[in-house]
Amino acid sequence: MTDVDRTADRTAGRTAEETHAARRARLAEALGEHEAGAVLVTWPVNVRYLTGLTSSNAAVLVTAAGEAALATDSRYRETAEAVCAGVEVIEDRDVTGALLDRCAGAARVLVEGDHMPVALFQRLSERLSGRPPGRRPALTPAGGLVETLRAVKDEAEIEALRRACALTDEAFSLVVERVAAGVTEREIARWLEAAMVELGADRPAFDSIVASGPNGSIPHHSPSERRVERGDLVTMDFGARYGGYHADMTRTVAVGTPAAWQRDLYDLVRRAQRAGRHAVRPGATAGEVDAAAREVIAEAGHAERFGHGLGHGVGLEIHELPFLGPGRTGRLEDRVPITVEPGVYLPGAGGVRIEDTLVTRADGPELLTLTTKELLVL
Repeated sequence: MTDVDRTADRTAGRTAEETHAARRARLAEALGEHEAGAVLVTWPVNVRYLTGLTSSNAAVLVTAAGEAALATDSRYRETAEAVCAGVEVIEDRDVTGALLDRCAGAARVLVEGDHMPVALFQRLSERLSGRPPGRRPALTPAGGLVETLRAVKDEAEIEALRRACALTDEAFSLVVERVAAGVTEREIARWLEAAMVELGADRPAFDSIVASGPNGSIPHHSPSERRVERGDLVTMDFGARYGGYHADMTRTVAVGTPAAWQRDLYDLVRRAQRAGRHAVRPGATAGEVDAAAREVIAEAGHAERFGHGLGHGVGLEIHELPFLGPGRTGRLEDRVPITVEPGVYLPGAGGVRIEDTLVTRADGPELLTLTTKELLVL
């Protein structure tokens, strides 16, 4: 049982078996919209979401009738039998082939088109080609079935995210005191990642970004041996993973007295970030939330210096549905964790990004990353 499953037992009043069964039932119901008899789930994160099993070789078959079978190899069989209560466990190295053999009665079987390699799809299609027509289901790629379900979190998942964000906050508070002229970007990144693990994180949620001085104009700069100098802005983008759930936070600080343009740039991004956060509510479209922050930056004349989307969903993956950006049409629902992370990047000079993880709530967004968004001068 995972940490988040244990949290489910305590906070939602239901067992891990009931939690995963409810998720599979929602997926089975969605199959009716596609006129499919079953779905073959192969993406490891989605297998975990539906069954609780974390492994490098497993797949799960969910039928429109709500039945489920999980296939894995001998390395994970015992774990699967202990974790995946209510699911038939099949031991077979060829996990997809074993489950496909259970689909003879289905006219159509969906596969995860966003994740299944073309070679595997072709192999499964060839496996079916030798069957009689009446026992040859059509394989149909379908994207985002499980990911759409995952976007709305239960309270146990939100509690795991809340803990991941608290660890992220605490690590920042410990490390920011060590940021000074002379230390390297890589040193800061290592300090952040070590602090999160020492505080209780599973691991860092992703490779930390630390960008100082002119490197701050690169949104996803890889930490280098560049040494921080007085007068630099330093952007730190990092997060902790706890119970499988990913936090994401960015803070930009000043080392030494910031110049007027740096203060102005920081204030602009802070205002844009606040506008984006305040636009988060059930029913808002992803494009509307993005526009709320983007318009603040555009009015200041920096539209072309904010090239990425405003944010993204977080959960069992660091980037998942929904994605906030220009033209995005999906609507936010209650209990959807997202990031809000506007930035302005000036080539040759530096940049500012401020990012929080928050949860959509009917009575206003719940902020999970709580450290100050005022400009820290070190």
